Amino acid sequence: MSRTRIIPVLTIMGNRLVKTVKFKNPNYIGDPLNAIKIFNEKKVDELIILDIEASKQNKEPNYKLIYEMAGEAFMPLGYGGGIKTLEQAKKIFALGIEKVVLNSVLLENPKLITQIASIYGAQSVVLSLDFKKNILGKLRPHFYSGKEYIKKDIIAFSLEMIDLGIGEIILQDIEKDGTFGGYNLEMISELKNLSIPIVAMGGCNSVNNMKEALKSGANAIAAGSLFVYRNNDPKSILINYPKINL
Repeated sequence: MSRTRIIPVLTIMGNRLVKTVKFKNPNYIGDPLNAIKIFNEKKVDELIILDIEASKQNKEPNYKLIYEMAGEAFMPLGYGGGIKTLEQAKKIFALGIEKVVLNSVLLENPKLITQIASIYGAQSVVLSLDFKKNILGKLRPHFYSGKEYIKKDIIAFSLEMIDLGIGEIILQDIEKDGTFGGYNLEMISELKNLSIPIVAMGGCNSVNNMKEALKSGANAIAAGSLFVYRNNDPKSILINYPKINL
C-alpha cells in the first residue's frame, strides 16, 4: 500500500507568505522561499502554493516568484492563482511546476481543463473546490476567494469538472479555513465515490483529524495553518512538518 500524501498548502500575496481565516484577514507568516527550504529539510511529500490575490486583482501569475520557488523545492510542487489561459499554464509548467490548481477561471473558461489535460495529462490539473453555504443555506462551489458562487450542487459540479479532465480535487470548506475546527467530514464522505482522488483541506487540527478525513473517504490530506503555527496558535508562527504516519 502506498503512503498517504500529506500536503502543506502555502498561501501567498505578492511575495509574502500569509495565512487566512475563512479566506479573510491574511496574517503575515514570512518569506515563502524560506518556508520551502524548511519543508525541503522536513522531506514533505508534496507542496501546493496558492496566490490568493492574483485572480481577485486580475493579475497574471508571478512568474519570477514561481521560478524561484520551483528552483528551491525538492518535492513535487503545485501552483494556483491567476491562471486564465493555456499559454500561462504552459509557462508555469516550463518553470518546473508539476500541477496547476484551477478555481476562478472555471467560471469563464472551464474548457481550459481539457486543453491542459490533453497536453500534460489529467494528473497535472487540479480543481480547488472551495465551498460554503449561500444565503439560502445551501452548499455551493465558490470562486475568487469565496466572493462568487454558482447555483450548482457540489457533486454535480465535481462530475462536470471530471468530464472536462480534472484529475484531482482539493475539497475545502471555506468556513473551516484557518479555524482548526476540523475537516468537513460529511462533505468528504459525499464525494468519496468519485473516480478521482479527493484531497481534504480546511480546518485540520491534529493527526487524529487527518485519520478521520481518510476514514471518511479522502485520498490525501492537505493543511495550511497546522504547518505554519506552533500548537495551533495563530500568535506563534513556526513552519513545521511533524513526522506523521497515516
